[in-house]
Amino acid sequence: MLNIDKIREDFPILRREVNGNKLIYLDNTATSQKPMQVIDAISEYYKNTNANIHRGVHTLSQEASEMYDSGRENIAEFIKCDPSELIFTRNATESLNLVAYAWGMNHLKRDDEIIITKMEHHSNMVPWHLIAKKTGAKIKAIDFGDDFSVSIESFQKLLNKKTKTVAIGHVSNVLGTINDVKKICRLAKENGSLTVVDGAQSAPHIPVNVEKMDCDFFAFSAHKMLGPTGIGGLFGKSEVLENLDPFFGGGGMIKDVWIADSTYTKPPEKFEAGTPDISGTVGFSAAIDYLRKVGMDNIEEYEIEMNKLVIDKISQLKNVNLYGPENPEKRGAIFSFDIKDMNPHDVAMLFDQEGIAVRSGQHCANALMRELGIGGTVRASPYFYNTKEEVKKFLEVLEDISLNTC
Repeated sequence: MLNIDKIREDFPILRREVNGNKLIYLDNTATSQKPMQVIDAISEYYKNTNANIHRGVHTLSQEASEMYDSGRENIAEFIKCDPSELIFTRNATESLNLVAYAWGMNHLKRDDEIIITKMEHHSNMVPWHLIAKKTGAKIKAIDFGDDFSVSIESFQKLLNKKTKTVAIGHVSNVLGTINDVKKICRLAKENGSLTVVDGAQSAPHIPVNVEKMDCDFFAFSAHKMLGPTGIGGLFGKSEVLENLDPFFGGGGMIKDVWIADSTYTKPPEKFEAGTPDISGTVGFSAAIDYLRKVGMDNIEEYEIEMNKLVIDKISQLKNVNLYGPENPEKRGAIFSFDIKDMNPHDVAMLFDQEGIAVRSGQHCANALMRELGIGGTVRASPYFYNTKEEVKKFLEVLEDISLNTC
């Protein structure tokens, strides 16, 4: 059982007031807050160790290299992969672009097919749009059912010998739907298709095991899981990475260089040209330590409890539409809703007046909004450091706003 009050002591920003009210931060889908353990780790690195890695024999360089390499090992263990299969990027967006360009440009050709879902974040859509335009490949999308889950039947109908890539979000950043990526990856593998999973909204909230998932690629971001902005991860199966050309070129990723040619080192360094975000890796690793201490199973269980609380209450509000699965165990703690006759941005501003931070708009999911027939939603997304009292306060304010629309 989580001691939420004790956990909150580690997050200094949660002591802030906004508009005369105690801050209730419910925008964790966009970015999470950082505990002092992460802030201190980054600060201590800059105060005591700051140096470039793998480039010097002096003490500071050796210490920085050890911190960077051990950070990779720690983060790789968190998602259950070998450290050589974990590439550091700026974020999940860059991870997905890396796959689209490094793999797609060299393997896709005219009339090949890329399968995505209708609930993808732009980061797992737009890169494939760009590659499709360059290669002549076609994009097809899996439908979702009335329960807001990806339709396996729809996927099987789309899957064929032309399907070269299947790219799917593990958890929808709008609907909260937890997709059955393990089954989708299995079906795609049987078809000989490459699988790419956007894990930006799953890695922070539920246990992730890429080996059991059996995906070819898995993308995630530190800033959504207590870590700093500007660093993310990309898992890639070793056999895929070995046969993949690098996306960026420069120092640190070469084996040897001549005037007219060069050879490359092995993954993951092969895909990490230039000076990396060393302090970001240190902070990311500290965030992983924190999540591991709290326990991903505990986080998942606590969020299911919050799901029940929110779903039960909103179902009683006649002017509020909640989008996503009704089963609290089939969704992440992401609640997108709209209020009859109210603009989502106006609603978000009313919440802000009460010190409650929520998101509003299309959430980088324009295609999904079009499928839902709406222009946007308000999105509240609690994390394990949010108390149930905060969630209840959010629901009270929501009820007051919705009643004022009558």
